[in-house]
Amino acid sequence: MNLFSISGMRPGFIAQRFVSLVLLAMALLALGQNAFAASVLQQNLVDLIKESNAIMVGTVKKVTDGFTDQGVPYTEVTLNVSESILGATTKTYTFRQFGLLKPREVGGRTYLGTTPEGWPNWNKREHVLVFMSTPARLTGLQTTVGLNQGKLQWSDGRLMNSENNVGMFSNMKITATDLSKEQTAMLGAQQGKAISAEPFVALVRRAVKEDWIAKGVMRHEK
Repeated sequence: MNLFSISGMRPGFIAQRFVSLVLLAMALLALGQNAFAASVLQQNLVDLIKESNAIMVGTVKKVTDGFTDQGVPYTEVTLNVSESILGATTKTYTFRQFGLLKPREVGGRTYLGTTPEGWPNWNKREHVLVFMSTPARLTGLQTTVGLNQGKLQWSDGRLMNSENNVGMFSNMKITATDLSKEQTAMLGAQQGKAISAEPFVALVRRAVKEDWIAKGVMRHEK
């Protein structure tokens, strides 16, 4: 991927942008399966919950972008948290994801390091359920588990990610016997459709609170 226009670039500027690319690679490696591997692997609900550092319902309050002190481009997102299911302890949650919102003029040249394809985009006032990965150890950058798969937009009482929820309930099993009728129907419904929000959030909430994955109540199906 060509991140900037080449002609006339100063050697120092090229070196700085090269460092940015190296830091991105290191950030992705630090995120492990939460980000880099998840960009090519289909994630089901077991994966989304298991790999999450924070799970929350909220509304996007602010979206900005810029460069870190190390020259790494980022998009900064602030959520107003209406419910924290896991991890988040404040009413707002701010994180930085790799990439700018749009190309930017830097030192007289156009920098093209925007949000990579397959990564979530963020818009002010959208209502979302997010499964957040652990921040990268070296850069602090963070994104959603499974990238696009870990950000579900909440609209008209239904949830949908940018992958149309494909694989959300594939190859997984829940042995709890007291699921609601709505949850049972949801788990057995045709893949690739919007999910009824309240039953889904209640399922995630209970799975986290009762530690279903560690206890094997929710697991990958062999």
